[in-house]
Amino acid sequence: MDPEITPKYRRILLKLGGEALGGEQGFGIDPKVVLRLADEIKEVHNLGVEVAIVIGGGNIFRGLAASEQGFDRVSADHMGMLATMINALAMQDALEKMNVYTRVQSAIETRQVAEMFIRRRAIRHLEKKRVVIFAAGTGNPYFSTDTAAALRAMEIKAEVVLKATKVDGIYDADPVKVKDARFFSEISYIDVLTKGLGVMDKTAISLCMENKVPIIIFNIKTKGNIKRVVLGDKIGSLVH
Repeated sequence: MDPEITPKYRRILLKLGGEALGGEQGFGIDPKVVLRLADEIKEVHNLGVEVAIVIGGGNIFRGLAASEQGFDRVSADHMGMLATMINALAMQDALEKMNVYTRVQSAIETRQVAEMFIRRRAIRHLEKKRVVIFAAGTGNPYFSTDTAAALRAMEIKAEVVLKATKVDGIYDADPVKVKDARFFSEISYIDVLTKGLGVMDKTAISLCMENKVPIIIFNIKTKGNIKRVVLGDKIGSLVH
C-alpha cells in the first residue's frame, strides 16, 4: 500500500446519529444520503480498515424526548431501539449494493432480520473484512446510542471512536447560535465532563476515559471526512 495512504487506525467504531440519514429534512431516511455515507464507508473499508458502526434512531423516534411528552421511559427507549434497527438495515442495504459484505448485530432479539450481538462473532466478522453494524443500542433502556458506541468499541477493541456530527468538532457553545464560540482541536475527557460539553453523554465519555480509547468528533456533512480522519488528518476535535 502507498505509504501516503496508510491508515492511522486499523479498527474503528463509527458513531452515526440517526439525523445524518435524514439529510436536509432531518427526519426519515433519505436514500441519496444513505448511499453517500455508504460510499464513504466503502472508501475507508477499501483501505483495509475494519469498520464497525453504531447508528442512532433520532431521525425516526427519540426515546428521551418521547418520555418527556408522557410515554413510559422504558417503552419509549424500546421504540428508539427499533428505530435504530430500521436505520441499520437501510445502511446494510446501501453497503451491500456497493458489494461491501455487511452484518447487522442487534442487542435485542430480532432473529428474522439480524444476528444477536455476540462479541466473538462480531470480531470474527471484522477479521473477515465485513462491516458490522450494531443495532438497538445496548439493549437496555436509559442508555443512549453514544454509550452503546463506547461499549461496543471496548468490546471489539476498536482503536478509536469516530463520532460523526453536523458541526466541525467541539465548541464551548452552539456555533450555529454563538458566532464566537471557542473551538477545541484537542481536549481531555475530564474537561469535556467538567465543562459540560454535550458532545456525547457522560457515560460514554467516562467509558472511553477509563479504557483510554480516544474519541474524534468531526463533521459528517463534509464529503471525504471519514477517510481523512482514518488517515490521521487533523480535522475535528480529539478527546483523549
